[in-house]
Amino acid sequence: MRHPVKRLFPVPSDLDIAQAATPRPISEIAAEIGLTDDDLIHYGKYKAKVHLDTLPKLADRPTGKYVDVTAITPTPLGEGKTTTAIGLVQGLGAIGHKAIACIRQPSMGPTFGIKGGAAGGGYSQVIPMEDFNLHLTGDIHAITAAHNLVAAALDARLYHEDRMNDERLAKVGLKRLNIDPYRTTWNRVTDTNDRALRKIMVGLGPEDDGRPRQTGYDITVASEIMAILALVNGDDYKSALKDMRARAGRTVIGTNKDGKPISLDDLEVAGAVTVMMKDALHPNLLQTLEGQPAFVHAGPFANIAHGNSSILADRLALKLGDYVVTESGFGADIGMEKFFNIKCRYSGLLPDCVVLVATIRALKMHGGGPRVVAGRPLDKAYTEENIPLLESGLDNLAAHIRNAKRFGIPVVVAVNRFPTDTDAEVEAVRKGAIAAGAETAVMSNHWTEGGDGATELAQAVVDACEKPSNFEFLYPLDIPIKDKIEIIAKEIYSAGNVIYEPAAEKQIRSYEDNGFGNLPICMAKTHLSISHDPTMKNAPSGYTLTVREVRASVGAGFIYPLLGEMRTMPGLGTRPVFMNIDVDDDGNIVGLM
Repeated sequence: MRHPVKRLFPVPSDLDIAQAATPRPISEIAAEIGLTDDDLIHYGKYKAKVHLDTLPKLADRPTGKYVDVTAITPTPLGEGKTTTAIGLVQGLGAIGHKAIACIRQPSMGPTFGIKGGAAGGGYSQVIPMEDFNLHLTGDIHAITAAHNLVAAALDARLYHEDRMNDERLAKVGLKRLNIDPYRTTWNRVTDTNDRALRKIMVGLGPEDDGRPRQTGYDITVASEIMAILALVNGDDYKSALKDMRARAGRTVIGTNKDGKPISLDDLEVAGAVTVMMKDALHPNLLQTLEGQPAFVHAGPFANIAHGNSSILADRLALKLGDYVVTESGFGADIGMEKFFNIKCRYSGLLPDCVVLVATIRALKMHGGGPRVVAGRPLDKAYTEENIPLLESGLDNLAAHIRNAKRFGIPVVVAVNRFPTDTDAEVEAVRKGAIAAGAETAVMSNHWTEGGDGATELAQAVVDACEKPSNFEFLYPLDIPIKDKIEIIAKEIYSAGNVIYEPAAEKQIRSYEDNGFGNLPICMAKTHLSISHDPTMKNAPSGYTLTVREVRASVGAGFIYPLLGEMRTMPGLGTRPVFMNIDVDDDGNIVGLM
């Protein structure tokens, strides 16, 4: 199943590596895990969707081991979590196991912004890299179109209800929804970083152009429809489509003037949304550089949504492989906590092991190192050995290990090695991790060596998956919203107390009055600190956490409190990545990170 590639040193760019690779036909990748061409919906030679009607055929197969890759609190550069997830799959293949990756589809906002793509890196990435980072099979475009159809339906209803009395509405089969234009929560979306669209006015011009009101744009991956795609469940295509329809129907876009929720069913648009999403329900199948299967499906942001790939992809993979490696967005305080408390609740799937990715540079930053800024050279504190600075930051690692172990799951720490890291620094991390309760901590050199550089990590994960676990959720659903918020704030973020601004208090009362109080919590906060404040590094504790606002994604199935200022539409920097992207004289893409 594993097909190692020829490696070069020094390591070329990610794009050069990807373009030098020879992908295998996706039908070959599928056949090796027991799928036939009848199970596939082909999108060219190297990518396909796996039809959900494959699920019932696999029902009697054993379920594989389930591994979640998360991380310590990252620097703004990211610490190679996706790269480590892919490297682990390759490493598991190198020691003889059938392993499958399940990761998110990246937004083109970061791809063309400052971060670049999210296919992994070095010799541990998913290919075709260009397809992965761009349109793939069009799922994000389907979400954009479906979401904006809802926005158009909302503005059309406001316009027509302004112009027509109840009798005229009844003649066309409508009843007055009495939508409060000042309490609508449904923006439009586009999959591009564009700060100028955060706040806009619509309906300007003649009366026929609609009712003027302020609204805005979010990035597509922040859409509730994206979160719904990631959380839809079902035993086959028909049942998944039914779940999609039900979730779309109960999605709330605002309230009427009496404060009662208005849903997509009220707007009579949920059916059309489901139709637009019907093909996106089937998970996408690609491959690693070493020829192992990689499911790429859904891509909700982790700081404002739950930040995990789809339940449907995981369910397929767990029946097709011995080990399934999925990845949760940002640090363990964000993506992993939501993986357990939201995704695992809706999927019924329980993990066997957590892999916590750490880097020397991130631990030095938490220890008090100089500021790390994307696009600027690293200070020499990060490129020269400095054990005391590193050890000062180990509290962040320890806090995340404790957070994972609160759920009763064994933890393996993966030190994603950079060329300037020394053996003494790696050993300091190993000792600190074991002292904090990790099963072990191992250095992984997958970026340079692919699967061969991740065999020690792979064996540690295999061993951890055989350890006993006692998984339990952090909180029950049938307690008040505030109690759930405060359990997360105190148990995961180590806050001393929680206060609520008046708007948040009012919103919580409204959600509980409207029957939404039993939903899980999806905290929206910075990824740059365990706390709500990005300037608080390492492992802050005892502070006061302020809940500014609380929103409800009823269709996706969670309540999300906003802690601090959260952007749902990123902006472009002074020199975005798109400035480097082009095609050469031979028609090859260049400059894609």
